[in-house]
Amino acid sequence: MSDRKQEPEWRQSSQRCGTGACVQVAKLGDEYLVRDSKNPQTAPFAFSAQEWRAFVAGVRRGDFEFE
Repeated sequence: MSDRKQEPEWRQSSQRCGTGACVQVAKLGDEYLVRDSKNPQTAPFAFSAQEWRAFVAGVRRGDFEFE
């Protein structure tokens, strides 16, 4: 077993991310991490798999669209 702490592999959308002000997401173990790409040194928000699935379902339903 390794003593090294696993580092998250951050992802960001390829759409609308040209300004560098992007939301990045990573999965680490059983948690989903979210951070601001302009402040990567700030601790990310952490969500359980259940919370993440509920969020993604809401996005797909359009729950977060502003008119």
